Amino acid sequence: MLPRHSPLRHSPAPTRLVTALSAALCAVLSAAALSGCVSIPPEPHAVVLPAVGDTRLPDDIRLAGDHAWPGERWWTRYGDAQLDALVDRALQDSPTLAAAAARVGAAQAALAVSRAAAGAEAGVTADANRQRYSSNGLFPEPIGGGTFNDFNVRLQARYDFDLWGRNRAQVAAAAGEEFARRAEAAQVRQALAGSVARSYFELQALWALAANFREQASAQQQLVDDKARRVAHGLAAADEPRVEAARLAELRAHIAEAQASAVGQREALRALLGHGGEAVATLQERALPAGQAALPPRLGYELLARRPDLQAARWRVEASMSRVEAAQAAFYPDVNLSASLGLDALTLPGLLKTASRTFLLGPSLALPLFSTGTLKGQLGGARSARDELVADYDQRVLDAVRDVAQAASALQGLAAQAGQQHEATALTQAQQRSSAARQRQGLADRAATVQAGLAVLRARQTELQLARQRLQTEVALTQALGGGFHAEASAQAPTQITRN
Repeated sequence: MLPRHSPLRHSPAPTRLVTALSAALCAVLSAAALSGCVSIPPEPHAVVLPAVGDTRLPDDIRLAGDHAWPGERWWTRYGDAQLDALVDRALQDSPTLAAAAARVGAAQAALAVSRAAAGAEAGVTADANRQRYSSNGLFPEPIGGGTFNDFNVRLQARYDFDLWGRNRAQVAAAAGEEFARRAEAAQVRQALAGSVARSYFELQALWALAANFREQASAQQQLVDDKARRVAHGLAAADEPRVEAARLAELRAHIAEAQASAVGQREALRALLGHGGEAVATLQERALPAGQAALPPRLGYELLARRPDLQAARWRVEASMSRVEAAQAAFYPDVNLSASLGLDALTLPGLLKTASRTFLLGPSLALPLFSTGTLKGQLGGARSARDELVADYDQRVLDAVRDVAQAASALQGLAAQAGQQHEATALTQAQQRSSAARQRQGLADRAATVQAGLAVLRARQTELQLARQRLQTEVALTQALGGGFHAEASAQAPTQITRN
């Protein structure tokens, strides 16, 4: 608190205001002049994001389906109400999504803090105290040696001119991190939907294989019984039933393996559903759906907009660029303007009198003269973190194109195998019909017809295995194409970032 007779208390207010404004102007001009003396370490190399505008798949990778990107609810194209309900339940109740949403909320809070710090700050304070002044201190009597009350109420404000864009860069970095967290949440959502679909298709395939093995075992049992009758009549060697029984035991082992795997897959699906896992108990067996794969003819920048993981990586690069700008701006002088308006009195009744008014207006200038080493270290760290993120983004783009190409080529190969296997199954069915006709005419025994039926079942088993692989690969291709995600229009345009 200033003495009652201090010269500053009786200076005319306009004079003090002009003086403060003149000081602020001098501070700004001084900062501009000193900025020319700042030496920022140059960039060691240019930083350029990868260009993927002309990215295409090789001409020998093509699918027969429609050339389109997957839709947002891509799993509904299989026409399975059970699958639709499972995915919807997982997206509603999964703890993984709740954790992703919490991370987005944390990023939003950090952005709000950065924005608040970058703008003008204002607040009201009030305090009261009682203080005794030393008789041997700065103030003479009657202040020195006396005890006084002090009551004050102040409205304080502070404004950072942000001449070099440090605050703006920090806000941009926080915004980039928020966008990255949003993209990661979308990635978690699509990954969860893909996991549910893969687990569901695997469960249905295992059920279908177990049913096929049971049919084979039933037919094989007939062969065992037939061989036993032949041995009893002296028409076959004693070892022949043992051979057929061994094959029957092998089929029963396959049945047990498929059933155990189905139980494990069911529990994996239950875990994916989170708190909605009770829906797994009511699942019914369904025939495996036909192929629904789709592949756009050209990837290019659209792949960046469709892949949430690429969007997250891109926004983190953007944020790192802003952090480098903030680290560079820290080398320049910092100019702030502070102001205060309030009431100050020695007694509470006198606090509301006009004569108790006070105000303060003053600039401040900070120049980091002796912290250059620290600033250089911080700038070097920001640049290294940026370079790492750029390299990671570059690799992610390459991996994304590779994932699409590999999944599409695998589907292409599976389609060719399925076509050949379909022909093979048709031939075994024709052979079964011929054998059954010869048996009715007395030209073939029952064992030959059963063997033909087993050949058909084994051919169908191979078809089931191919359909099982196809469904898993289709989901993988859908995920490689972004799983139906599509960035907002503002985030679709490619970012050409170059820093020298």
